[in-house]
Parts: sequence; C-alpha cells; structure tokens
Amino acid sequence: MTVSLILWGHALAALMFGVLALAVMRRARLDATDRALALALFVTALWALAVAGIDSRDVATSLALAVRNIAWLGLMALLVRRARTGGYALLAVYLVAIGMALLTAILAILQTLPFDGEGAAALYGASLVCRMMSAVAGLVLVHHLAITLLPQHKARLIPIAITVATMWSMDLATAALGYALGAWPDALIAVYGFAMAGAALVLGLAQRRGDRGLMVSRAAALRSLSIAGAMAYAALTVGLTSAAASWAGDNVRLVQTAIIFGATAALMTLMSTPWLRAWLKVKVAKHLFRHRYDYRAEWQRFTDRLGRPGDAADPLDLRIVKAMADLTDAPAAMLLVADGAALIAGASWAWSLAGEGSADLGQHLAASGRIVELDAVRRGAAPAVETAAIPGWMLDQPDAWALVPLIHGTSLIGAILLARPPVDRPLDWEDLDLLRVAGRQAASYLAEDRAHAALADAARFDEFNRRFAFIIHDLKNLVSGLTLVARNAERHADNPDFRADMVATLKDSATRMNALLARLSQHHQAADEPVQPVDAGELAQRLAAGRRAQHPIDAAGAGVALAQPGRLEQLLGHLLQNAVEASPAGAPITVAVGRHDAGIAIDVIDRGVGMSPAFVRDRLFRPFVSSKPGGFGIGAYEARQLATAMGGTLEVASREGEGTRFRLILPPAPALEAAA
Repeated sequence: MTVSLILWGHALAALMFGVLALAVMRRARLDATDRALALALFVTALWALAVAGIDSRDVATSLALAVRNIAWLGLMALLVRRARTGGYALLAVYLVAIGMALLTAILAILQTLPFDGEGAAALYGASLVCRMMSAVAGLVLVHHLAITLLPQHKARLIPIAITVATMWSMDLATAALGYALGAWPDALIAVYGFAMAGAALVLGLAQRRGDRGLMVSRAAALRSLSIAGAMAYAALTVGLTSAAASWAGDNVRLVQTAIIFGATAALMTLMSTPWLRAWLKVKVAKHLFRHRYDYRAEWQRFTDRLGRPGDAADPLDLRIVKAMADLTDAPAAMLLVADGAALIAGASWAWSLAGEGSADLGQHLAASGRIVELDAVRRGAAPAVETAAIPGWMLDQPDAWALVPLIHGTSLIGAILLARPPVDRPLDWEDLDLLRVAGRQAASYLAEDRAHAALADAARFDEFNRRFAFIIHDLKNLVSGLTLVARNAERHADNPDFRADMVATLKDSATRMNALLARLSQHHQAADEPVQPVDAGELAQRLAAGRRAQHPIDAAGAGVALAQPGRLEQLLGHLLQNAVEASPAGAPITVAVGRHDAGIAIDVIDRGVGMSPAFVRDRLFRPFVSSKPGGFGIGAYEARQLATAMGGTLEVASREGEGTRFRLILPPAPALEAAA
C-alpha cells in the first residue's frame, strides 16, 4: 500500500511540475527569473519521477535531490539579488545550503562503494545530517525571503515561498525521522509526494491568475497551516508507532494503540481549543501578512451582520454588539446606551455586568471620541481626564478590555464595552482605526433605527390626531346645531311645528353623539356597510326635517341610488352643516334629488357668501383648510372621501356673494331593486 502511494503521489507531482515548467517556457517574454523558475520546476519534476520510478534512497534520486535544491537556491538568490537585500550572513547561509546539497550528493555516491557495516551506517547517518542541514538552511532563506520581499512582491512570491517551504519542511521531517528511527520512513515519503503535488497546484493557480498572482487569504492561510500541522502531527504519530515496533516487544500492539488513541485525543483537544485558534490567527496575521486584518472580509462580515433583518430574538442592538465583538475576537461585549448625558447598560452578549450610569463617561466620550484602552487606565498611563471619567465598576472587571464610542455626526449614541480576547494583547493602531470606523457605522445604524421608531410614533400620533380632528369637527357641527335650536326656541317655542322639529333635531343629535362615543371607544371597529338601494328623496326629506329647527331647509325630488346608507347620511350631513354655516339667517337651503345623465344627483344649494374659483380649485378639498373663521376644514374633505368610497363623485359650483351648489352623483339602483 505504501509503495503504491509513493508511486502515485510522486508521479502526480512529476506530471504537475513538468506541465508548469512547459507553461513558464511558453511565455512570450522570458527574463532571467522566468528561466530560473522553469529550470527549478523541470528539475523538481525529474526528482519526483526518479522517486516514483526508482526509489527514494537510490543514488540517482539523491543526485536529483541535490540538483533540485541547488536550482531552487539559485532562483532565490536571483530574487534576493534583484531586490538588493541581504549581506554576508545571508551569503554564508547560501554557501552552507549549497555545500550541504553537494555533500549529500557526494555521500550518496560513496554509499555505492563496498564499505563494511559500520562504514555504511556512518555514511548513511552523515548523508541524513547533511540533508537536514541543507533543509534548515533553505528554510532560513525562505524566512528571509518572506520578511524582505513578500510585502512588495506578494502576488508573485507567495506560491514560490509555499513550494520551497513545503519541499524543505518535508525534507527535514524525512531526514530527521529516518535518523531517529534508523530506518527509512516510507509512510512519510508517501505523504511527501502528495504534499509536493499540492504545492504544484498552488503554483498552477498563481500562473493562471497572470499578473495578479495568487492572493492567499487569511482564512486560507490559517486552514493550510492547520492542515499542515495535522499532517505533521500524523507523521509524528506514524513515526512513533514505527519506533514502538522495535522496542515494545510482545506489547507492540498495545503500545501502538495507546499512541494512536492518545495522539488522536490530544489533536482533537488542541483543534477545539478557542485559545489555540485565536493564537494561530494572531501569528498568521503577524508573520505572513502586512496588516493584522483582512479589511474587505471584515467589513463584509460586519455589514452583513448589521444589515440582516432582526427579529425578537436578535434585535439590532444585539447584532451590533456581536458584530463589534467579532472584529477583535472578543468573547463578550456590552452596549452602553446614551440616556441624556449618562451612559446606561443596554444589550449584552455573553456578559452580565451590573453598573450604574455615568454622566462623566458620556461627556468625555462625546467630547474626545477616543477609544479607551482600559488596561492603560488601570496602569495609570491614560490621561487624567480619562481616568477620572471611567467608572469604578468597569475597572474592577478584569475582563473589560476596550471601550468604543458610537458617534453619529457630533452626537454620542452609545458605547461598546469589549471583553479581553483569548490571546491578550494591547490595542495597536490597526485595532484603533478599525474599531473607530466600525463604531461610526454602528452608530449610524442605531441612529437610523431610532429615527424610524420616532417616525413610527409620529405616524401613530398623526393618525390619532387626524381621527380626533374628524370627531371634533362632528362635535362642532352638533354644538352649532344645538346652539341654533336653543336660539330659535326663544322666538318660536310656542309654535307646535317648531317644537316637533326641535324634538326631531334633538333625537338626531343624540343619535349622532352616541355614534361619536362608539367611535371614541378603543374597541370600536367601524362596520363595513354593503352598497344597497337607498331612497335619496326620502333621506333628504328626513335630514331636512331634522334640521329645520336650526335653519330653513327645503327638500324636493325623488330617486333611488346605490349607496351605503350610513355614509350617505353622514356625507349629506356635512354638506347641510356647511350650507347652514355659510348662509345668512332666514336664507333657505335647498336639497334637490333627481336624475342626472346615467346617475342620481343630490344637490345641496345655499345662498351664502360663496367661494372664489381659486379656493375651490386649490384649497376646498384639502384637510384642515377652511374659509370660515374657526373652521376645521374637514367637512368638504371627508364628504369627497365618502363619495369616492361609494363609487360616486362630488362636484361644486360657487360664486362669491351668490352662493354654492354641491352636487353628489351616485350610481342608480337597478329598476327591480328600486321597485322592491
């Protein structure tokens, strides 16, 4: 099985490196670096082919290994020379690496000579030591390449650095394990081939991306290192089980099982430890990338969490707290909300702190906008005004790490208190810049959410005010009618007809007041009346009779219209009340019912002051606009709304000094329904 894996892994690596060498050679313009890269790829393909076709311990394979190492060292020397970096110490490392590679080849040739057992063992051990020293020197050069050239030439050098680091790391592990065990680690050689195939895949992806090179994200680097660590851990486990076979004796199976079980349990424990993940993330960002944060990825994650529609279980305040904590890997966080000049505790995540509001802290954060590093306050390294503003309960909490103000414009919306991350570290300029920008973004979301809540409250109050404006308008009409009845009663109380009209008016007013009381009830829901045939002439007669105690009203004509009885009565009541208020005392009002084209027309005509064309056109049907002193401007607006709801139209014709005619046109009732 192991032999097959060695064959397939190295054959795949040979194929991939050979294809890459041909791809580099086919470029239109080749410089010295391209030629050196093509040579290194081609020699690596030959070495992998030798391992697959011959044996990893054969002299030809050892010679190919030495040539491969020298080719890659030459490419790295060319890159460093172009960048004009390094000195005598770096030159010494190069000489050691090349010398050890050549000595490995010489010792491999000497092993073909007929030495006795001790001599052959000494040559074997010396060749492994030289191979380890060559790999260590190569890794030192890779480290120099990473710290000096990667920041300026990241796109081109990352895949090369990954390839040579993989190659020499596997060389070092193979030689070290072979030297420790005294036997060649065939299992690790099998892993070697597939690792080199993976490195070739990285190089191939970089070639396909052209000038942009291969951009390795932090997530990819973290996963790659985790996988590499797991593979190295597995290789160490394989080596230990192989070593146990030589010294465990009859208990070899028991010892090997214990090693595998213990190693697996330890690996799972380490991989599931939050501290280890945080530590590895910090080290990757510190040593492999110029900046601590991947700003594009962090900002996308931050805005995605804030922009998700919230629900009762995950409101905006809590999403903001979690998003701010995610930026610095804080295990807990709490929102302090501005309440006047003070900051009081709001939403929290994985943290329950009880502290009183602080007006001094709110004033300090609003004035300075500074992110507070609480460890500096505890050490006494913060400004005196900042130290005085931080409340004691916050400093007494050892996990409290940083306080980020949320500022929108010039206003302090709140602050986020972050817990100490698993890998403790002081805040640097990258943390401060990212948290400052994120705090302003979170503040804008909070301010927008509060503005929406205020608008919703204003809309509810507006609806409340609008409803009561209509009710007050109806009350005013009732009061006006009763006032006219009381005034006319002083002159016509002895008239039996007047007394009958007065009783009818009082009954009508009582009915309308009960309807208003029902509308004022919080549990009242207006019933939706069906459209039905209504005798408009009879309704006009009844309304006129009920209001004659207020003002002279004449009703004439007949017609059956399709309407909602309650709404039609309310509509005509508005029109009659407006006519009464606009007419001088004693000037009669006429209600005429008749056919008009294909509908039923109801005209309410007065001989009052009238209205100008401009007022009729621009202001008559607008709510809260009236031509009468103290008027509410509701009647005409509500009359048109009621007419439209019943499928009718309301027209008006008016002249100043002559009077006004309102005409309501409704659909006629079918003949059979009208007869019924």
